[in-house]
Amino acid sequence: MDSFILLRTAEKTVSEAAERTDISGTVLSILLAAFFFCLIIVVHEFGHFITAKICGIKVDEFAIGMGPAIYKKQGRETLFTVRLLPIGGFCSMGEDIDDDDPDSFRKKPVLSRMLVIAAGAVMNLILGFVLSVILLMTDGYGVSTRIVYFSEDAVSTQYGLQMNDVITEINGVKIFSVKDITYQLGNDEDGIIDFVVKRDGQKVRLDNVHFAMSENEETGKRTLIYDFKVGREDLTIGNIIPYAFKNTIYYGRIVLMSLADIIRGKYGINDLQGPVGIVTVIGDAAKETGFDISFLLDIATLVTINIGIFNLLPIPALDGGRLVFLIIEAFRRKSLKAETEGMIHFVGLALLMTLMVVVTFNDVKNIFVK
Repeated sequence: MDSFILLRTAEKTVSEAAERTDISGTVLSILLAAFFFCLIIVVHEFGHFITAKICGIKVDEFAIGMGPAIYKKQGRETLFTVRLLPIGGFCSMGEDIDDDDPDSFRKKPVLSRMLVIAAGAVMNLILGFVLSVILLMTDGYGVSTRIVYFSEDAVSTQYGLQMNDVITEINGVKIFSVKDITYQLGNDEDGIIDFVVKRDGQKVRLDNVHFAMSENEETGKRTLIYDFKVGREDLTIGNIIPYAFKNTIYYGRIVLMSLADIIRGKYGINDLQGPVGIVTVIGDAAKETGFDISFLLDIATLVTINIGIFNLLPIPALDGGRLVFLIIEAFRRKSLKAETEGMIHFVGLALLMTLMVVVTFNDVKNIFVK
């Protein structure tokens, strides 16, 4: 071993320098990922907080992070805390407590409470839109769905696709952005696609458009070969908002489609990721792209929209579960007992925490075992 060290002294010095650089890059990527994740959570909880204040609802505590508090500051009415684990946060309003205080959560009208509960998810979606605008401004251009190029050996032209066609549908799915095109074609298995395009101001249906396919020799998986490209557009005041909106719609639909796939059993529990996994993904993306701000903004947009939609699922303890109880109350004109509703949400929270433990275990395992 000693002789090996001596023979490799010069290389070891270079290796150590590279390792230090790699370690510093890893630390920076983790910090950057944690910042993005915390920003997303803060925005979500701030949505609850500011809407509660507007509606005159008392907020007992506004917390960033989970676990024991490492910083506390008492406001005029609200306790602001930062907690040890940067994996979430909460805005405590005594939702499951019957209180005689006229400013308590359960004393306010149902509509006000519904607005407060929905505000967190809405803020996540708004943040996704804002990040999309920043992403476009960073890139300096938008990408249209208009075909501007075909390869010399393009197969699709033989089945009706033409230059300047604007793709509006693929296999019956509405196309909002170039990412929709990439997603739909990338998930195709037979290379035969149904298109709807806009050509000279008219909608034209093109069924059974063929594409060449490549096959992986090891896995046998077949992949469609893209034989056309769509064009860039300079950003203007008139198109930056539509581009950002379409990007937000794209990610929202991807999240909903993924949830549907989970319900259908296409994905198992090992395919889920929690806060640790999310931070790892953002961190890895940061390192692999050389901290490319566009790529990081794109991932952050997906994560914030994902969190917003997930929180609206009708599951006890989530915002969506609380909205279900409020909708029932609006129709019954009578609320459930606070103890009953609180117990249901407690059971839901216990189940979610159990799932979170399993998912976090997998996240940590995947860090060390790829």
